[in-house]
Amino acid sequence: MKTIPDFYKRKAAGEPITMVTCYDAATAKILNETSVDSILVGDSCAMVVHGFDSTIHATVEMMEAHTAAVRRGAPNKVIIGDMPFLSYRGGIEASTNAVAKLMRAGANALKVERCRGNIELITRLVEGGVPVMGHLGMTPQSVNEFGGFKIQARNGDAAQALLDEALELEESGCFSIVLECIPSEVAERVTDALGIPTIGIGSGPETSGQVLVLNDLLGLDSDFQPPFARRYMDADQMINRAVEGYCEDVRDRGYPGDGEYKP
Repeated sequence: MKTIPDFYKRKAAGEPITMVTCYDAATAKILNETSVDSILVGDSCAMVVHGFDSTIHATVEMMEAHTAAVRRGAPNKVIIGDMPFLSYRGGIEASTNAVAKLMRAGANALKVERCRGNIELITRLVEGGVPVMGHLGMTPQSVNEFGGFKIQARNGDAAQALLDEALELEESGCFSIVLECIPSEVAERVTDALGIPTIGIGSGPETSGQVLVLNDLLGLDSDFQPPFARRYMDADQMINRAVEGYCEDVRDRGYPGDGEYKP
């Protein structure tokens, strides 16, 4: 997968789409050599990289810098940039300026959380040639409204409302929708109702694809292990062992050794 239209092809063929987050050039360079379909430069960088307690601390400038870094490291991947908190609520001109910065930084598409109040902007962007990915369910920028990071659409009315919003996002021109932390049966219902693909996170196996935060996948933080994020390695322990090995070698004057320095 190298283009946005490939998302539609995968959905039509029933081939699952793979996506991971990434925030820096060095990691993006590694991902560029993998088979992962696309990279999300998520506003989760505010938490994962900058240590904040939610994504609302992400700014356009922050996302611009991370998007540019990932593009430099992964020139062959589809890169989707997150529109940060309130960056698309300041009027058409301000929103368009934010979009321009992220697209010029290297994003192939942009992700916008929620449906309510965003349809006019999404339609305008799509008509202007900007691919837009929607995001429904547990939208992290709404953490204060939700009272924490909680599963959404758990009852019939809420599930129907989410489906209605998904259909509205599709009608507005979104090429895909992230479904975060909703019941698996609701995610399957939405996926079946849409012509565009869905990308799940914490929403079961029946979506058109999956996305994970790369740091969760690699096991870089043993203190943060959401139940839906499978750890494929324990990178925190591996890094710890490597650094301790280095420290031991330095203290024993075993590093640098012969051939590792110029006399």
